[in-house]
Amino acid sequence: MPAKNNNRLGRIDEELKKEISQIINYELQNPKITGLISVTKVKITPDLKYAKIYVSILNSKNIKDTLANLKKSSGYIRTEIAKRINLRVTPELIFELDDSMEYGAKIDQILKEIMPKNEN
Repeated sequence: MPAKNNNRLGRIDEELKKEISQIINYELQNPKITGLISVTKVKITPDLKYAKIYVSILNSKNIKDTLANLKKSSGYIRTEIAKRINLRVTPELIFELDDSMEYGAKIDQILKEIMPKNEN
């Protein structure tokens, strides 16, 4: 794949990430979507038909429900994306849970527990 095309995909990924974050955090009116949701990464396929949206969900009442309702809202989000980003084809959105932040917090907690307390 030519580098030029990679740059374009990278720009589209970033633009999608920005817009989807905006839509989820400020415009989605779904009470079933709870917690702090951040879009950690977006990966669009080279044919621009699909975009995988990696989201981190913190402080949610139920992470599985929130993710399921996010998936149900993908049609609305996709419609909004079509209005904001000028692409020939608006990609189908596939939401995936990115638990790397949660994993990192868990590791930090374990390290705090096993490390001896520094006395200064």
